[in-house]
Amino acid sequence: MQKVVLIGGGSASGKTYVLRKVLEKLPKDKVTVISLDDYYKDFSVLPMEERAKINFDHPKAFDWKLMNEQLSALKRGETIEKPIYDFTIHGRSPKTETVEPKDLIIIEGIMALVNKDLRAIGDLKVFINASRERRLVRRIDRDMKERARTYESIIEQYFTTVLPMFEEIIAPSQYYADLIINNDGGSTHSIDVLASVLQTMIDKN
Repeated sequence: MQKVVLIGGGSASGKTYVLRKVLEKLPKDKVTVISLDDYYKDFSVLPMEERAKINFDHPKAFDWKLMNEQLSALKRGETIEKPIYDFTIHGRSPKTETVEPKDLIIIEGIMALVNKDLRAIGDLKVFINASRERRLVRRIDRDMKERARTYESIIEQYFTTVLPMFEEIIAPSQYYADLIINNDGGSTHSIDVLASVLQTMIDKN
């Protein structure tokens, strides 16, 4: 059976960066990567103004039923048709992505350690940590470049929903983690450790 690794942490904590660095050290044909962002509910039926007001940092924004069904299927060795979320329109793309399970399935997202059913799927749970200031700077840079957001909208969303939800919901989920990585910059030792642990899981599988 495939092994599942959950990687959680606050928005812009550097989950994608850490994962990219780890994947450079692992055999590509042995790893499947899933972003939980693609499991946001489909809000395309709502007017754009209403979509922009949705709290995307709350568990209610996610399609947990579909998420857990598909990720459980992957762990059983089944291929899935994963939804694709388009952040530029706050809605689901009409296209899907065919995802095949490999020896190691890595699931990454802010809610990766929040949901108990999802935690039950995971064989290893990792939390990526970064300071409040670092997360804000990274989010501004990312959302302006990749998600066509304005500086004003990013700041408003961050202090209205992102930061409060991190402190209330996401930060406490680190207590479920088997491994916590500090990603404020500097040493890559913890990334090397994570890569070594994942390689061992692949070898044993």
